[in-house]
Amino acid sequence: MATQADPLRGISSMATRGLLVELALAYEKTAGRRIAVESVGGVDAVRRVEAGEPFDFVVLAADAIDKLAAASHVDPASRTAVVRSGVAVAVRAGAPHPDIASEEAVRTAVLGAGRIGYSTGPSGVYLTRLFQRWGIAEAIAARIVQAPPGVPVGTLLARGEVDLGFQQLSELMHQPGIDVLGPLPPAIQVTTIFSAARCRPSTRRDETAAWLSYLASAAAAEAKYRHGMEPAEGSA
Repeated sequence: MATQADPLRGISSMATRGLLVELALAYEKTAGRRIAVESVGGVDAVRRVEAGEPFDFVVLAADAIDKLAAASHVDPASRTAVVRSGVAVAVRAGAPHPDIASEEAVRTAVLGAGRIGYSTGPSGVYLTRLFQRWGIAEAIAARIVQAPPGVPVGTLLARGEVDLGFQQLSELMHQPGIDVLGPLPPAIQVTTIFSAARCRPSTRRDETAAWLSYLASAAAAEAKYRHGMEPAEGSA
């Protein structure tokens, strides 16, 4: 059984990894409570929560949290919206920078790219639909490289395995060996809300509630902006 000296244990997708590391350190200084977060691919995080691993909390895209709540793997009443996150575009460091200022420019860049990388997360799901809407999905299918769960698209770019990459800005902005071109233009930008919730196996209800409250508080806002995200208001 967990004791007061044991850290609260959580799991998250990769999109919020850097942010949660920073906020966990800040929370320990202000509240005296240690937080241990394991960040993995979102698909793996969901699977492990569903398997009943003894986590106190989970941070994932809001729709994934909703599904976990519907299946009673997390407490629905504890759902807390944490951040809003947009998708950005990147290339390998030093590579030519294609125009991404408009929807048509991004479409042209995709058609002209050798290999296109995106993730298994929410941004990847969205891009699959966007390419289908543009009517180019079949034309570029052989050039699509989907990053394995937990592997940043930026890593594929830095290795030269893809030429144009799409992922949450928070996952691209601190990746070495790449140039971030900027966010998707407003006409095709998609915003994902990442939320947190208390996992059912947790026996530390009050401690977890205090931590989730901190994640949504004004005290955490500055860190969210530094990691390429924005505060999300209200519950998810």
